[in-house]
Amino acid sequence: MRAFVFPGQGSQKIGMGVELAETSAAAREVFEEVDDALGQKLFQIMKDGPEDALTLTENAQPAIMANAIAVLRVLQKDARITLTNVCNAVAGHSLGEYTALCAAGAFTLSDTARLLKLRGQAMQAAVPVGQGAMAALLGADIEKAQALADAAADGQLCTVANDNDPGQVVISGHREAIERAISMVKDHGIKRGILLPVSAPFHCSLMQPAADAMAEALEATAPASLLLPLYANVTADEVTDPAEVQRLLVEQVTGRVRWRESVLAMRSAGVEEFVELGGKVLGPMIGRTDKEAKTTSVISMDDIEALAKEI
Repeated sequence: MRAFVFPGQGSQKIGMGVELAETSAAAREVFEEVDDALGQKLFQIMKDGPEDALTLTENAQPAIMANAIAVLRVLQKDARITLTNVCNAVAGHSLGEYTALCAAGAFTLSDTARLLKLRGQAMQAAVPVGQGAMAALLGADIEKAQALADAAADGQLCTVANDNDPGQVVISGHREAIERAISMVKDHGIKRGILLPVSAPFHCSLMQPAADAMAEALEATAPASLLLPLYANVTADEVTDPAEVQRLLVEQVTGRVRWRESVLAMRSAGVEEFVELGGKVLGPMIGRTDKEAKTTSVISMDDIEALAKEI
């Protein structure tokens, strides 16, 4: 069995998608449709920068999605691959969950772009800049990370945001609490704490205003039926019901990304190969979670041609 997985924020870089657009009309159509849906020249930012514009949450989220869907469309149209013939499930990390749902037919490309633009804007607006922060804990399992978060809170919010793999957990909350946590890592047997270059504390209760905004947006643009099951971030479980998908997408804004558990759940269900479209971020996490799992990263035309021959 094979799962297609889609990366989250942080996988953006200047030049993303350029080779695909230069080589494939299918990729160009994706970037043009996203530009039209958003009423902005997003692909120009992806191609030429400036980097601070691409890093903006409201641009990074639809850009990462567009790049991954461009890879998928080249596979489908140029390599003549039918998704349901080669894939048994989809999953995505944070914003990548929307990309996965677009791939599975629950949202159109244009609607996905608009939802992610709004999601980025709402997440940025939920907490004033400087009040929240996130940190990656290296050499931390979920138990150590939780104990550290509890100890560092001291009346503020400090919580586990992403359980990425057995040695990497991300915490989120009030900036002072996150800074306290970083200063306390050695006391909790954690190798290192690194403040992340993000502009808001994602996946914690401080994001409730953004969750409210997404609840309203998803009422207006509800998911359709899925071609393939999705392994949801907040439950690490398979979901196919559109109403349940809609509820979980709202929960996801404030909820923990259970990526490690999702990988283990897919492995238990029989998934042997994970194909990451549009990034090289999830593959290493999956490999650290289960060394027996096969991982493939597909970004370039060469990657696409190699995958098409294999499957």
